[in-house]
Amino acid sequence: MQEKQRDSLILLGSTGSIGVQTLDVASRLDVPVDALCAHRDVDRIEAQARAFGVRACAMGDEQAAKELKVRLADTPTRVYGGEQGILDMVRESPAKIALNSIIGEAGLLPTLAVLDSDKQLALANKESLVVAGEIVMARAKQKGIHIRPVDSEHCAVAQCLMAGRSREVRKIILTASGGPFFGKTREELRFVRAKDALAHPTWSMGQKITIDSATMMNKGFEIIEASYLFDLPQSSIDVVVHRESIIHSMVEYIDYSIMAQMAVPDMRHCIQHALTDPTREPGVIKPLDLADVGSLTFARPDEETFSMLRLAREAMQAGGAMPAVLNAANEVAVAAFLRDEISFCTIFDAVEQTVNDLSSASGAHTLEDILEYDRQARRLCGEHLTNRGI
Repeated sequence: MQEKQRDSLILLGSTGSIGVQTLDVASRLDVPVDALCAHRDVDRIEAQARAFGVRACAMGDEQAAKELKVRLADTPTRVYGGEQGILDMVRESPAKIALNSIIGEAGLLPTLAVLDSDKQLALANKESLVVAGEIVMARAKQKGIHIRPVDSEHCAVAQCLMAGRSREVRKIILTASGGPFFGKTREELRFVRAKDALAHPTWSMGQKITIDSATMMNKGFEIIEASYLFDLPQSSIDVVVHRESIIHSMVEYIDYSIMAQMAVPDMRHCIQHALTDPTREPGVIKPLDLADVGSLTFARPDEETFSMLRLAREAMQAGGAMPAVLNAANEVAVAAFLRDEISFCTIFDAVEQTVNDLSSASGAHTLEDILEYDRQARRLCGEHLTNRGI
């Protein structure tokens, strides 16, 4: 019997952690890669383009695009430049699926471009749903596209939901590793620096998401993301700290049975699931040996110390552009922390102050208004950081 032809792939954010792992999975599964995009890492994307023989590449940075075009002049690869170039590449690609792993709010317009192009969307860019979840989900529904989540937690929930019907779901339980500072008080966190926060106990991720894991903002974003993806109020989404990162999330049904999805902590499992859904294929990760793991532990998150969880729930409850404000302020604060310009605890304070300053954002629902509040939040948070410093 002839083997089924794989759909070709657009990979957005190919030089980041998820992008690199996606290309590893694609090579193992013989998934053809049609197009790649990155921001400015010319060296890595050139190597990727040559290794996979892609039809097109896009660089968010215009100067990087010019350099890449010169480097790939001996190949048939077309190079697009700038934010508009990324959107054009998505729309013009014949690929049938796109995996969006762009970091931050910059991934929103590419997400909408994928949906508008009637392509299947595998979503690793959680900010698309945090910033404009109502708009993204409405667009997906209009196009008849089922978004395939790539986050380990939401991929796990999607699998657990196969055990029952949507009306039988009581709640979703997202697991959190707790990051490198589990059990610490706010006082103990006063003097930590970027190198401390980047030492994640179980996952190997990019710098931005690793800091978000340390503050637990990442889990706050995942509450918002899960609410949109699975059409549940945030009050029906719990978080439990699970240090071993073996259970990736759970679903509790109305009869109080709980379905859990378990695997070794390796993002390639979620990527494979998104690329092969709705079928399962032999895994690209190592199998889980429960006897080797020994024990699994659980704890409630400390929402007083890690206040981002509370802020995320409040932003989701307020609605409108409030989650976008939360995300924008967090992006600005985390970038400053990674540059060693502010302390770790200043992230919490500056983000909360910015959210409080822009409470009017709850009334914004159009894409234009949401993006305007995003810009205001970035400016205000920058001003708060300048006033606070280390």
